[in-house]
Amino acid sequence: MASALAWPMEQVTDLYPSLKEVQPSLVEVSAVLQPMTVPADTVLFSENAACQGFPLVIEGEIKVSRSSGDGRSLELYRVVPGELCLVSSASLFRAQPLSAFGITTKTSTFLLIRPDLFKQWIDTPAFRNDVLGLFAERMSDLTALVDAVAFHKLDRRLAAALLGRGQQLALTHQALADELGTVREMVTRLLHRFERDGWVTLGREQITIVNSAALRAMVSSNLN
Repeated sequence: MASALAWPMEQVTDLYPSLKEVQPSLVEVSAVLQPMTVPADTVLFSENAACQGFPLVIEGEIKVSRSSGDGRSLELYRVVPGELCLVSSASLFRAQPLSAFGITTKTSTFLLIRPDLFKQWIDTPAFRNDVLGLFAERMSDLTALVDAVAFHKLDRRLAAALLGRGQQLALTHQALADELGTVREMVTRLLHRFERDGWVTLGREQITIVNSAALRAMVSSNLN
């Protein structure tokens, strides 16, 4: 269960500078806007549910994913301190149900901006620009993700490209992208996912294979 904590306003405005300009101000809403701390694997919002508010992450991380009818899920992006949630903002803008679900990957602290307050704050140019800028950034990420899904399971192709070269690979992300016929940003995104899963560690122009069995299992799953 979430627990409420006292919160230092400076920490929040350092992460989200545009909140210094919103009206009503943080001082005015501080009595009703308190941070909540939840453990890892807490579902913060559910797909097709009404949006209960706009999360501002102070500590931790939220993974945002879409689910399929067969029980699988596809990660869209992650929200870390100082970043904003595209799915929540889109839902509040359009007054429609959420198009994805969000779950914490670690103990996380966040402010949940209720919908009516979000609509007031969006009239502040600095905050509105942050939210609209988020759409542009996330759209680039999501376009790359669609490309990865459409172009023959790039994650499996990348796993195959890493195998058979020994444990230490002196390779740049650009070299792997050229080999796979994709863009460096997509390879970097997938390599960081592999690193979070504990399959590889990343260094400067170097990739260390930590769990080759997991990489082989991913490649094999493409053949079944």
